[in-house]
This record gives sequence, C-alpha cells and structure tokens, in this order.
Amino acid sequence: NGELTDALLARVTTLIEDAGPPERLVGDRVPGSHEVPVAMTLMLESDSFDCLVGLGVVIKGATSHHHLVAENAGSAMQQLAMERAIPIINGIIVTDDPDEARERVTGPIDRGREFAEAALHMAALKRKWKKNSN
Repeated sequence: NGELTDALLARVTTLIEDAGPPERLVGDRVPGSHEVPVAMTLMLESDSFDCLVGLGVVIKGATSHHHLVAENAGSAMQQLAMERAIPIINGIIVTDDPDEARERVTGPIDRGREFAEAALHMAALKRKWKKNSN
C-alpha cells in the first residue's frame, strides 16, 4: 500500500499547492493508518495548524481487520478534531482489493482531489472564524 499512499500524498499536496501555496505545508509518515491519529496528536502538541489531513490506503486482507483499522482511525480523528477545534480530513481509503484502491487514488475516482478540496475549504473556514473572534 506504500506506493498508493505515496501517490495519494503527492496528489493531495499538488492540489493544495496549486490552489495557492499555503503559508506552510507539513507532512510526516507513520507505519500504518492506525497510527495516523497518534501522529496528529503529537503534531498538535507542538504546533498549530489550520487543518490536518490523515492519508492512508487500507486494503482488505484475509480477515475484516481492514474495517477495524479504518473505523478506529476515523473515530479517533473525529474525536481529536472536536476536542481541539481543528478541522481534520479523514483521507483513509478503504477498499476490498488493490484494483479498487488504484481506481480511487490514480484512477477516475479522484479521492485525493476530494481530500484536498475539503482541507482547503475547512482551513479557510477556520481562519475566517479565528479572525472574526479576535
């Protein structure tokens, strides 16, 4: 899944930069999608952000473990977003097979575009309301 996750990251990063280079764009890697919320928590402990995007590609194996990983990571990201009042985009793609994953990352179903557009919109919304509260 590393190759697909790299492609997803490249797509999201390119689209965000094409929309107008952000003041700062930070990326980091974790071993798997389950670790994404922990990394986000660590990032928020040391810095402030307008928005976070957690990316990953989880493909079904012999068991239904992939749903557990995705559901737990998604719930943890949502909880973190609410607790810290920061937009967090859940960019973890869950599929039943590699072809389906490729279709969503590098094919016609462009989830990277969706994640980038959501991040840009929510970051602007956070800046707007932060500015209005001062």
